Amino acid sequence: MTKKTATKKRPSKKKRSSPFTIVLIPIIVLAIYYAVNNGDATYNLSSFGKEEVPPEYIPIYKAAEEEYGVPWYLLAAHHRVETKFSTMKTLVSPVGAEGHMQFMPCTFVGWSHPSCSGLGKGNIPQNQKTDPDVIEKYGGYGVDANGDGIADPFQIEDAVYSAANYLERNGAADGKIEQAVFAYNHSDKYVEDVLYYAERFVEDEEE
Repeated sequence: MTKKTATKKRPSKKKRSSPFTIVLIPIIVLAIYYAVNNGDATYNLSSFGKEEVPPEYIPIYKAAEEEYGVPWYLLAAHHRVETKFSTMKTLVSPVGAEGHMQFMPCTFVGWSHPSCSGLGKGNIPQNQKTDPDVIEKYGGYGVDANGDGIADPFQIEDAVYSAANYLERNGAADGKIEQAVFAYNHSDKYVEDVLYYAERFVEDEEE
């Protein structure tokens, strides 16, 4: 048997950061700081909008705008008027409208559902209320926006996309904003309130 010679381990050298990495780190930090503190600049928010619109919802409104062509600030205005940006004590109204954007079940699932009549509360089984196949069958506006297999008015992405779907199909993407808002809720006061917020969220205010 040949004797193995022991080899001495050399002390490992500390890996030095490259000059490129050293320069890049502060740039990344500044970029993150700017995104956090000034991200709303890309949305042309007014000072009123910056105070009113919760920033966590804006990317959802914007994504729905890209999908349906409905202005993001119009969706924000509906959200504000319907549930004060989901801060209401309950997300079910006395007449039965449900979720973040207050859909009547028959509007969400489809008015051709056999239980639908009157104001649209219906008597839809819970498992059918959120089933995309059932919604497609009955011509509803509910959307599974986050891809989890259900269209849920109590899930914020689904609710906002469903509202965008409704408004788009009623003319909002073609510039018929008042017509679409009135279709959402047949009230002149409602239209007035939604348009008030939609305009103020993005208008350039004088100092």
